[in-house]
Amino acid sequence: MVFGRFRDRPSGRPAAVARFLRTRLSGAARRRGTGVLLVILVGLAGGLIGTLLGGRVETPIGPADVALSIRPSSNGGTTVQIPPLGSLQFDSHWGPLRLEAQVAELHAEPARKLIEDDAALDRLTDQIAGQLRHGVVVLVVRAAVFATVFGFLAGLLVFRNWRRALLSTGSALGGLLATCLLAYATFTPQSINEPRYTGLLANAPQVVGDVQSIVARFSEYRGQLARLVGNVSRLYAATSTLPTYEPDPSTLRVLHVSDIHLNPAAWDVIRSVSDQFRIELIIDSGDLTDHGSAPEDRFIGDIKKLKIPYVFVRGNHDSKDTQEAVAEHKNAIVLDGETKEVAGLRIHGVGDPRFTPDKTTRDDDVTAAQLRALGTRQAQALRASGDAPDLVVVHDPNQGAGFSGVTPLVLSGHTHSRRTELLPTGTRLFVQGSTGGAGLRGLEKEEPTPIELSVLYFNRTTKRLQGWDDLRLGGLGLSSAQIERHLEPQPDRPVTQPTPDPTPAATPSRWPSLAPTEWPTFSRPATTPTTTPPPASPTPGPSR
Repeated sequence: MVFGRFRDRPSGRPAAVARFLRTRLSGAARRRGTGVLLVILVGLAGGLIGTLLGGRVETPIGPADVALSIRPSSNGGTTVQIPPLGSLQFDSHWGPLRLEAQVAELHAEPARKLIEDDAALDRLTDQIAGQLRHGVVVLVVRAAVFATVFGFLAGLLVFRNWRRALLSTGSALGGLLATCLLAYATFTPQSINEPRYTGLLANAPQVVGDVQSIVARFSEYRGQLARLVGNVSRLYAATSTLPTYEPDPSTLRVLHVSDIHLNPAAWDVIRSVSDQFRIELIIDSGDLTDHGSAPEDRFIGDIKKLKIPYVFVRGNHDSKDTQEAVAEHKNAIVLDGETKEVAGLRIHGVGDPRFTPDKTTRDDDVTAAQLRALGTRQAQALRASGDAPDLVVVHDPNQGAGFSGVTPLVLSGHTHSRRTELLPTGTRLFVQGSTGGAGLRGLEKEEPTPIELSVLYFNRTTKRLQGWDDLRLGGLGLSSAQIERHLEPQPDRPVTQPTPDPTPAATPSRWPSLAPTEWPTFSRPATTPTTTPPPASPTPGPSR
C-alpha cells in the first residue's frame, strides 16, 4: 500500500515536468522565431531602400544615353520612356521590381550617321545588346552594394548588435538575389513583340512597329526605327546646336498651349515637355473642350496633375461652366477681364466673347474687324486703369490685335496654325497652333493637324520675352518631331500707342456676348446652334 502510494506519486511528476518544459521551450522558440523574423524584415526593408537609391545608372545605348533604374512594382515588367513622345511597357518578367529605361540624351551626330549608313544599322543590334547587358550588370552590382550597406545599417540601427546587423545584411542580399533569380526565371523575350503604348505613341504604334512589321518586314521596321531615332534626336539636340541663346537658371520658362479640344494625348505631351524643359508656368489660350458640356469636366481634371500654375482663358468652344470647372483646381488661374501676377509675370486675360459649340468660326456672323474693335475697347479700358501687364492672353488673334501698344506680348490661338507677328507698336502677337492636334477635327483634313506648343523664355528682371522654342509633333500620324529656336531681336524694345483708326468698325447687330451681363441665361446650350454664312478670314491658315 505504501509502496503503491510511493509508486503512484512520482508517476504524476514526470507529466508535470514535461508540461513545464514544453511551455518554457515553446515560449523560447516563439521568441527566437519572432527575433529571426524581425531580423529578416529589417534586412529586407534596408535592402529595398538601398536597392531603390543605388539602383540607378546612366549608360550609352546606341546613339543615346539611357538612364536605367529599378522601381517597386506589383507585377514587374519593363518600361521604356521616350519623352515627350510617351512610353512603351513590356511584360518582360514577373517580380516585385520593375526595370525603367528613360532616354536622357540622344546625340545628334551618331544618330545622323546611323540613319545614313545601312552598315551602321546592321551593327546596331549587336552593339545595343552588349551595351544593354553591360548597363544592367552595372545596375545590379550598384543595387547589391547599396542593399548590403543599407541592410547592415538598418540592422545596426534597430538592434544595436553587430551579429544581428550582419544577419540583416544577409537577409538584404538574399532578398535581392531571390528577386533577380525570379526575374531571370520568368524572363520572356517575346514580350518585346507585344508592347503597350502610352502618350503619343498610343496614337501611332505603327511608327515603332507591331508584331508583323518586326517579323515579316524587318527592313521597313528598321527604317521606321531609324527615322524615329532621328526625329527624337532633333528634338533633344536642337537647343544644344543653337548656341546663340542658352537659357540660364535665372530664366523664367513658360509653356504656351492652345486648342487642346479634348485630346487626352495633349496631357502626356504637356507633362513630358514641362518636365524636360523645367517649365514653371503653363498658359492655355482657350478651346480646352469641344462643346463646353458637363461630361467634359472630367477631362479638365488632368490640370491638377500638372502641379504647376495653369493660367486659362476661355475659348469659343468653352462655356462659362467650363471656365468654372477649370477654376476649381488649386493650381489653375482663370482670367476673364482681370490681371494677376503669376510666377512673377503680370498677366491680363480676356475670355472669348462667343460660345459656339459644334461650330467653326466660319459659322459666326462676327467679323475680324468687329473682334479687333472689341479688343481695342478692352485695351483702352485697361490703359485707363493704369494697369501695365507684361503680357495679355486672349483666344482669337483678331481680338488680341486690339491690345497692340498696351503690352509687349499678346498670346492667342484659335486658328490651329502657328505664327507670330511684330506689330507696328512694338507688341508681338503670338498665335499658337493646336496642342491637341485639333482633336477629332484633325481627322477632317487629309493631312493630320500637327500637335504644337511653345516654350517661352522670359527675363526674370525685365519680364520681357528673350526667345522661344517651337515644338511640333506630327499630329495623329506622328511622322515627325521637331523643335525650332527663335530669338527676340529686340527684347527690350519700346511699346508705343497705336495710331487711332478714323473709321472704327460698326458694332454687329447680334453679338453672342460682349460683357458678362450680356451672356445668355444658360452657358451650355440645350440645342445645336443655327449656322450663318461664314465671313472672310482675315488671317492666314485655317480657322477653327
